[in-house]
Amino acid sequence: MDRPRDWFGARATIVLPMLVAVLSFVTGVVNISAVTIGGPLGEVIPPSIQRTAGFTGALTGFTLLVSVVGLRRRLRVAWVVTVVLLPVSAVQGLVQSSAVSLPLVVLSLISLPTMLLNRRRFDRPIDLSTAQLAAGAALIGSLTYGTAGSYALRDEFTNLSTATDAFYYTLVTASTVGYGDMTPTTQQAKLFGMSVVVLGTASFAIALGSLLGPAIEKRLSEALGNMTDAQLELFENHVLVLGYGDLTEPIIEELTGAIEFVVITPDTETATRLQQQDIAVLTADPSDEEPMQRAGIDDATAVVAATNDDAQDALAILTAQTLNPEVNIVAAATDRENIEKLRRAGADTVISPSVLGGHLIVQSALGREGMENIADHLLDVNDEDDADI
Repeated sequence: MDRPRDWFGARATIVLPMLVAVLSFVTGVVNISAVTIGGPLGEVIPPSIQRTAGFTGALTGFTLLVSVVGLRRRLRVAWVVTVVLLPVSAVQGLVQSSAVSLPLVVLSLISLPTMLLNRRRFDRPIDLSTAQLAAGAALIGSLTYGTAGSYALRDEFTNLSTATDAFYYTLVTASTVGYGDMTPTTQQAKLFGMSVVVLGTASFAIALGSLLGPAIEKRLSEALGNMTDAQLELFENHVLVLGYGDLTEPIIEELTGAIEFVVITPDTETATRLQQQDIAVLTADPSDEEPMQRAGIDDATAVVAATNDDAQDALAILTAQTLNPEVNIVAAATDRENIEKLRRAGADTVISPSVLGGHLIVQSALGREGMENIADHLLDVNDEDDADI
């Protein structure tokens, strides 16, 4: 059963704006293509304004979809853009005043409080790579060059007289569409038009490369059995499973379907196999701070360390306890003498499968009454906050 905070948590801040974006785009297209526009406010708002709201609504929806990408990366600027656009989409829905725009208004108003409640989650500044900065500068520079140059040479072009015409010509030419409605008429204008084609095509190619790079990285991460940061950042109130061994397999089976969890293992083959089973996995050393932070240990509800290496588990437990002292840490001790060591490392609960198995085997041999005794024993141990079983 979902907890109340799950409805207003990290996942809601992604899903709700995405739904608003889709609805805004769909309702905008519907109102643009509608033969007659009416609705409850049809007598108050002129049809031309309603149709204009349809055009801007479609653009708002597309912009919201872009901002959702930023929200997945917890970017502050994406949160600001989303908070601004949500009421805008609600107003556009009211202006469009059609039956299909009513859900857009309602969902936009519902999404806004959710975004405001989770404002602290989106605290990352934009971290653009050198290639992305270069791509943006090249694209803006080429469009500015083409617009300014074509406007300066407007007398040497057909049907080009305003700055809007100049920008339109530059965009169409740089994207190699070339409708032919605006053409150069002099040698100087033709040379300028060729330069716009060369520079514009190159800048668009660089921009596409910077956008496709993260998508390629995502594919490579999945091929290596790894999750991207954008996927990991959606986890909240989840369980971190540090390492992977024979003891981990039944634990994963129990966790599957019960709660969200992330497995951190250095074994690439194991990570790939888990990824193919739709299990969230991060290929890294489970005792390092960086992968735990990427896996969201600050938002985790519990940590499990149950491999066949007690020493490695101790290091992982120590790191987890340092990063989040409030998280509940459960460990499994392969050797009974390591129980106290794991507790000193920071584990709240330590279980020895070999000792527990011995108890169960003996009590099972004694019959049902013996099983009841071992169950009572386990309850007593939990009540005393001593899980050294």
